[in-house]
Amino acid sequence: MTFSIVARDPQNGRFGVAVATCHLAVGSTVPHIRSGVGAVATQAHTNPYLGICGLERLEQNGDAQDVLETLLTDDVLRDRRQFHLIDLHGRTASWTGPECGDWAGHRSQSHLSVAGNFLVGEEVLEAMEQAFLMSDPSWKLGRRLMFALRAGEAAGGDRRARAATSAALQISGDVAFPLLDLRVDFRDDAVQELTEIYERSQDLWIQQWRDEMAEIPMLNRLVA
Repeated sequence: MTFSIVARDPQNGRFGVAVATCHLAVGSTVPHIRSGVGAVATQAHTNPYLGICGLERLEQNGDAQDVLETLLTDDVLRDRRQFHLIDLHGRTASWTGPECGDWAGHRSQSHLSVAGNFLVGEEVLEAMEQAFLMSDPSWKLGRRLMFALRAGEAAGGDRRARAATSAALQISGDVAFPLLDLRVDFRDDAVQELTEIYERSQDLWIQQWRDEMAEIPMLNRLVA
């Protein structure tokens, strides 16, 4: 019921996840990112712990494929899951369980991974992949991800609905919380609305506000 893209910008090391579905509140469970660590998207019969624990293990281990294998070992319902991840060096790893809804699959390469289930076909992922690769590399990561998400929607997207009704975008920055965390829910054209929100997020005053947030000093995370 979901299609997503996970990527890393090799120019600045930022991670991003963009995702769309005909379900609800996709931004609350699918995307997981951490600055200087990596990103995970967990979908199909979504298990958010694959994202939470995946980031923890990426921080400890660092290799996407190794982390994916440990997560599969620990999740007894892995055949119903779909997830993909990217590590600090842009290495990707993906899993599509045999019990994910047709059509389901993934495509992964360095710095980029796309995955989806209940799609009209593999052409959705091919469109997302090519859109990202053919987009202007000087664009910000968020713009490239939204370009790819729109391409997936245009190629047919989720086969059970005319258009996605929930969509989300997360981009990491230089701090412990996301630089961008944008979401649209229960709307007829969620991907288009998310695109409009992303464009608004690029207004100068909003970027200046985010820059101020980045200057907030880290508090002591250890409690005596």
